[in-house]
Amino acid sequence: MEKEENQNSTSTDHNQDTIKENEKSAENLVEENKQKIDQEPKEEIKDPTPEEKIAELEDKVARTFAEMENQRRRFEKEKEDAFEYGGYSFAKEALNLIDNLDRSKHVLESDDKLKETDALKKTLEHLDIIKKDLISIFEKNNIKPIDSLNKKLDPNFHQAMMEIEDDTKEPGTIIQEIQKGFTIKDRLLRPSLVGVSKKVTKSEAKTEENQETQENK
Repeated sequence: MEKEENQNSTSTDHNQDTIKENEKSAENLVEENKQKIDQEPKEEIKDPTPEEKIAELEDKVARTFAEMENQRRRFEKEKEDAFEYGGYSFAKEALNLIDNLDRSKHVLESDDKLKETDALKKTLEHLDIIKKDLISIFEKNNIKPIDSLNKKLDPNFHQAMMEIEDDTKEPGTIIQEIQKGFTIKDRLLRPSLVGVSKKVTKSEAKTEENQETQENK
C-alpha cells in the first residue's frame, strides 16, 4: 500500500512539473513575440497637410451643392407638373359629361315614338351643339380627343374591346369607336375604346358562299 501511495505521489509531482514547464515555455513564447513586435518598425500616422484638408473640404462643398441643385430641380419639376396637370382628375371626371350626352342621344334616337319628329331633330341638334362647346373648352385647356377611326391600333392610345371581321381593312385597323379617348398635353387622359378589324375565317367565308349560291338558285 505504501509503495502504491509513493508511486501516486511521484506521478502527481511529475505531472505538476510538466505543467510548470509548459507554462514557462508558453510565457517564453509570449515574451519572444512581444519583443519581435516591439522590434518591428511602426508605421507613422501622418496628419493631413493643409492642402489635403482644403481638397477634402472642397470635395464636401461640391457634393453638398450638387445635392442642393438636384433637390431644386426636383422641386421645380414637381411645381411644373402641379401647374400643368393639376386639373388632371377634374378633366377626367368632366369627360363623363360627353359620355352622358352621347348616351342621351342614343336613347332618343332609339325611341320609336320620337323617330322622324321635329322635336327629336331639334333636341339632337342642341345636344350636338353642347358637345361641340364642351370639346372646344377642353381643347382650349389642352384636352384633345384622340383620332381613332381608320387608324392602326396603338396600345398607347387605344384599347381594343372587340374584333370585327372585315376583309376590306388591314387587320388591326380601328373600324368602330365605342368610347372616345382624350389626352391632356402629352399625357393620356383615357384611352379610346375601339373595335378592330380582322380577316374573315375560311369556314365562315365558305358558309357565306354557300348561302349566296343557294340564293342564286
